[in-house]
Amino acid sequence: MPEAPTIDGGNTVWLLVSTALVLLMTPGLALFYGGLNRAKGVLNMMMMSFSAIGLISVLWWFYGFSVAFGTDVNGFWGDPGAYLGTKTFLAETDLWGATAENPSGIGVPLYVFMAFQMVFAVITVALISGAISDRAKFGGWLLFAFGWATLVYFPVAHWVWGGGIIGGDIHALDFAGGTAVHINAGAAALAVALVLGKRLGWPREGMKPHNIPLVALGAGLLWFGWFGFNAGSELTVDSVAGLAFINTQLATAAAVLGWLAVEWIKDKKPTMVGASSGAVAGLVAITPACGFIAPWASVLLGIVAGAVCALAIALKYKLGYDDSLDVVGVHFVGGWIGSLWLGLFATNSVNSAITDVVGASDGLFYGGGVTQLGRQAIAGLIVTVWSFGIAWLLAFAIEKTIGFRLKPEAEVEGIDLAEHAESGYDLSVAGGSGGGSAFALAGIGTPAGAAGTKPASDESEPVSEKVAG
Repeated sequence: MPEAPTIDGGNTVWLLVSTALVLLMTPGLALFYGGLNRAKGVLNMMMMSFSAIGLISVLWWFYGFSVAFGTDVNGFWGDPGAYLGTKTFLAETDLWGATAENPSGIGVPLYVFMAFQMVFAVITVALISGAISDRAKFGGWLLFAFGWATLVYFPVAHWVWGGGIIGGDIHALDFAGGTAVHINAGAAALAVALVLGKRLGWPREGMKPHNIPLVALGAGLLWFGWFGFNAGSELTVDSVAGLAFINTQLATAAAVLGWLAVEWIKDKKPTMVGASSGAVAGLVAITPACGFIAPWASVLLGIVAGAVCALAIALKYKLGYDDSLDVVGVHFVGGWIGSLWLGLFATNSVNSAITDVVGASDGLFYGGGVTQLGRQAIAGLIVTVWSFGIAWLLAFAIEKTIGFRLKPEAEVEGIDLAEHAESGYDLSVAGGSGGGSAFALAGIGTPAGAAGTKPASDESEPVSEKVAG
């Protein structure tokens, strides 16, 4: 007779910690994207990430979790009413994975698993925003995020992890989100960037990152939070969680070296932006593979991902699409590299769930032939086509109705002022002394009062406290 349902304290605590780590990744992404952006759009860039936390969390609780992890209906979505937000799940039997034979499941309360998957949905949507910086109306972004999460992310999560066509029928592997998160978001980012068009002046004008320390801080927070993203995806405290943890560190470290090597060869100068971007590329690539490959293969994956993604960011100049912050070059390309890597290096010797649970095969270099490589390619192609197609239609419909692209004059003025009536930096003079900016007081630029400078405005004029400089 089965034992009574019992909460596993270790598994539950680890998943709660992992959930908090993954949530931290979205503010980390906001800092990373914000630093890469121009100064006049940093707040809007960060707002897109923070708004995703608000919007997607509520949608996930209300119906997204049901669509993704409810009982499979037809291979494409789960039962929408299974975990509807109007219901509560606090009984001692409400443990994730519980069955009649195993009433404890993995010993984790359903709400803990729901919260863990919620923060995955949040950051997947936020990733898209980096491709359309400085030119998307905030209202249009919110409407797009609502539609894309509903029509793309929630069903795709079901396809990959909820018993749908990719995991259940095709038997493709995705430990923590290479297909469901990165290929998915990267394809959507390309579609929306194409609909909105290029930023004014791109690529003729230089649009360099305005705050590189902010970029490094954001990358560091992403790296830190990603241990919850990857190792937490094992859901239990065991040796595979440890494998995912060490593989995440090794691949990311190797990717930093791979990206810097390309910079050193091409430009003769390694950069902090390159090191930060290389770290993110490694994190992306190891995501689908971290619990299914040996550590040595993770190091090799990191080197390849860092180098290839460093080269891939130049595609936008050759093909003419304005992916502002290289979501396609890093997340789409990196996601594909990591997913296909499983077709080469996945092995039951490090995780028997490859065959026992998913029904997949060893990779090519472990005697499995090209079967798993083909499965990975088909899975990535399905998600690419669906995500790109729906994202393009959504963006096009929004543009033709309420408008998605910012007006040219507002884009020139700066999207922070136009959309939010605030700016990221107050460069006005502190105190009551007249004339000059903070830069002038610091001795940078033209001295206050020099010939040809614009007279200071009347100090009696009211100035919005949100608007700087």
